[in-house]
Amino acid sequence: MFGLGPSELILILLLVLVVFGAGKLPEIGGALGKGLRSFKDAVDGEHDQKHSQDAKQVEDTSSEERSHESKPGEGKRDH
Repeated sequence: MFGLGPSELILILLLVLVVFGAGKLPEIGGALGKGLRSFKDAVDGEHDQKHSQDAKQVEDTSSEERSHESKPGEGKRDH
């Protein structure tokens, strides 16, 4: 992706360990994970929102068709 091999990644991780210390690494990882998760949710949310609007339009159209097919009070009743 960025031309980083395994040796470069290990070097970066060691530098992060030296700079922040072992105690802060879980906090940094958690914050990074939350940030990535919120970004992914925002990207997926836009797609889901558009898809849900399309589905709602289809549902509204089909419910209108059903309301025209059967009028209230004209349904069959079981005795």
